[in-house]
Amino acid sequence: MIKTVIFDLGGVIMTLSPDVAVQRFLDLGLKDAVKQMDPYTQKGIFGDVEEGKISPETFRERLSEMCGRELSWEECRHAWLGYVKEVPRRNLDTLLQLKEQGYRVVLLSNTNPFMMDWVESEDFSGDGHSLSFYLHKLYKSYEMGCMKPNPLFFQKVLQEEQLNPAEALFLDDGQRNVEAARELGITSIQTINGEDWREKLFEALAVQNA
Repeated sequence: MIKTVIFDLGGVIMTLSPDVAVQRFLDLGLKDAVKQMDPYTQKGIFGDVEEGKISPETFRERLSEMCGRELSWEECRHAWLGYVKEVPRRNLDTLLQLKEQGYRVVLLSNTNPFMMDWVESEDFSGDGHSLSFYLHKLYKSYEMGCMKPNPLFFQKVLQEEQLNPAEALFLDDGQRNVEAARELGITSIQTINGEDWREKLFEALAVQNA
């Protein structure tokens, strides 16, 4: 019986535009932005800030050094938000629908304070709501101290939620993340960035809760 639906952010709740993000960091002066950045699991200072190993300020300072000029916090935020293509209304409506149906709905995301500054603002939904309005809880990599596909991230969320793996359904666009969740016994759906995943979701819930 599924009690909790766990969502990734980028590629699931919101549609990603990795090429735009890379271009924005190139525009800042990061010459090897293509090498530095990964759409699923960040590395280097990008991974460090998403895993909570360094603060946003340290990230800004180190990125400034790499770009050869002083960058502002706002410039860093703008570059990170290049990942955001759109937040489909259908996805937000589905989150609310699941809550109304009695499911607990949570986020499990590799993310960073620059991205979440926007996600947790009233600008996120386009009609004055932050992501928190649509979910019961947000589990963020930089606060949890680990990133997907590390099984520890999933285990921490299961423990915090007091949840058995068989009681969870997970949606993510990253194959490694989906495989890691499945190895723990979590029913998982791999989405495609930008697709309408609602049919997959409700079919899985129907099967698991039959």
